[in-house]
Order: sequence, then structure tokens, then C-alpha cells
Amino acid sequence: MRRGPLQAGEKVQFTDRRSNKITDQLVPGGCTQTSHGLILHDDVIGRTEGIVVTTVTGKRESQVNSNHPERDANKPWKATRAIGGWQFAVMRPRLADYVLSMPRGAQIMYPKDIAQVIQLADIRSGMNVLESGAGSGAMSINLLDAVDERGQLTTIELRPEFARIAWSNAALYFGCEPSWWHLLTGDFDSVAATLPEHSYDRIVLDMLDPWNRLEQAYRVIAPGGILCAYVTTTTQISRLAEALRESGHWTEPQIQETLERNWKATGLAIRPDHQMIGHTGFLVISRTMAPGFDALRKRDRATKDTMTDVDSLTAQERAERLEDLELRDISDRKLSKVLRDLTRQMNALESDQPADQPGISVKEHER
Repeated sequence: MRRGPLQAGEKVQFTDRRSNKITDQLVPGGCTQTSHGLILHDDVIGRTEGIVVTTVTGKRESQVNSNHPERDANKPWKATRAIGGWQFAVMRPRLADYVLSMPRGAQIMYPKDIAQVIQLADIRSGMNVLESGAGSGAMSINLLDAVDERGQLTTIELRPEFARIAWSNAALYFGCEPSWWHLLTGDFDSVAATLPEHSYDRIVLDMLDPWNRLEQAYRVIAPGGILCAYVTTTTQISRLAEALRESGHWTEPQIQETLERNWKATGLAIRPDHQMIGHTGFLVISRTMAPGFDALRKRDRATKDTMTDVDSLTAQERAERLEDLELRDISDRKLSKVLRDLTRQMNALESDQPADQPGISVKEHER
């Protein structure tokens, strides 16, 4: 964690009174362009966090189309953007802010999901973690931060260009190339086959088909280790969950989704924000069994078929198996109890009705 005066080369976050945020790298003699003038980096370098800087007037001609100035003749706001006098607070960005603002090629995992991965996969300092799918480095940077220099992160990325993006983003965040990170390129199975057996405490998969990677994942993870897979569709959930169960090497998968909603509070006016971060992805978490031991499974009812698609049945088969495919089962005993309770409540309702107002019978309701 960096402390003390802000230095050239650091990323800083500028926030105005409207909570608009701009993250930029400090460069001697450089500036950050805003919608209200320019922030001069020399006004920030060497000073501490928490200061307030004021934008200065920029070159108005730079705001106007130099090739076709007539197109901006009726757009006075183009020139007014260069007017300074707007204040910004200066802070070092949080890791969540850095991840959302960093250059990226692949879609990143959102902080709300990253936080759940760290927590549910129990990733801590000193652990040996294997990751597949670096993307732009959002998850990798958080894993590097979680295991710190006492641990080790090994990341397998299929595309070399994504690996370069992830490596650069991590180096910019830490201020140096993280020595406890081994970034390997290639497909997961080929690279994982070269890794020692049972040497990883945790595995994090962010890929299209994690169910096809379970054999090598089981080979390299230690008994009791945790596998956490990030998938975005329900069909991926189904295929991964069934593959984990079928292998017998993994405990019953835990599946969850996290939604995020911000709130606004001004005095007694408290209300949720109009926008929220809804569905981004699902987390599937499972632990590995020791060699020679199969995972314990909940016994399903023999009459319950949850695997056959009802649309694949003929009309006769569908009619014969309708009860087996019904999701909300209710026993005859339970059904009788519910009807008795409702009859008693209806009778009580009718007894409280005025004499000139007839009660409502079931037959009348059905009509």
C-alpha cells in the first residue's frame, strides 16, 4: 500500500462535487482534460491525498473542430468546456476503482463478484492459487493482493495479447512487476499438465467451458482445496454442476448470484438509486475430495426425474409422468389438511357476514 506524497507515475482519482470520477496517471508537465477545463499534474505531484485542485482554462480552439469550424458554430458549449474553476478532490484510487477504470480488452469481472470469490473461496495470504482466464487482469490483481508476496499466483491465459494487457495493468497498480505472479500462455489442459500434482490450494476458473477442465483441475489441486468458477449463463451452471457431481471428486456445488444496488441519503430523503448492477454472472463453488474417497450426495427420490426434458416426451408419456415432473409436490395428506383449514376459515368468514349479505361459496366463486 502506497502512502505519503503523490509521485509521478502513480494513478490518482479526481472526484468532483457531483461524484464524477476520473482516474489518470500523473506525468510531470502533464494534464488531465475534464469537462470543466484542465487539471495540471504539477499541482498534484509531491502533495498528499485529500487535497482539492481547481481546473484551469484550456485552449478553447482545441474544443472546436479545426477542420470544419462551421459545424461547431451553433454549439457554444463546446468552447465553454475549456473554462476552468471547477474543483476536484484528489485521492489514490481504491482497488475497485482501479479495476473499473483500467484499460481493458476483455470484459472484466465486477468488484461485487470478485469480492465474493475472495470470500467464498477463502483465498488468503500465503496461499498457492491457480487462475485460468486472465482477461484484462481484474481478478488477477485482486488475487495477487489477497495472497500477497508470501503466496503465489499462477495464471493461465489462452491469448497472448490478453496476457500482456493483464500484466501491464497489474504492474501499473503495484508500481512494479509482481514477482509472486507466474503468467503462462496456452490452453488450460496443456499448461496445467506441466504443473505439479496437488500443489494448489485454490483454483479460480473464468472461462467458457470449465466443466471440460475438471480432470486437470483435480490433478493439481490439494485435497480439501476449493474450486470457484465464474460463469454467465444458466446452461453453463447446469453443465458444470452435473460434471462436478458425475466425477465424484467434488463436493456438492454451491451456486450463487450477487446483485448490487446503491442508495442515496439526503437528510430524511432516503431512496435507492434508479440504476443498479444486476446480473453479471454466477459463482459455482466446490471442494475436492481426497483420492480414494467419493463425495457424499443427497439421495433423490426414485420417482423424481429432473433430467428428462418434458418437450422430448410424447403426449402420452407426458400425461403419464406429469406428477413426476411437477416441481411443487404436495402429498394427499397435506392437500387434505390445506382444504380443511380453508373450509374452516371460509365458514368463519361467512359467520361474520351480515344476514342480508350472503356468503361466497366455492361453487359461486368457480362460476
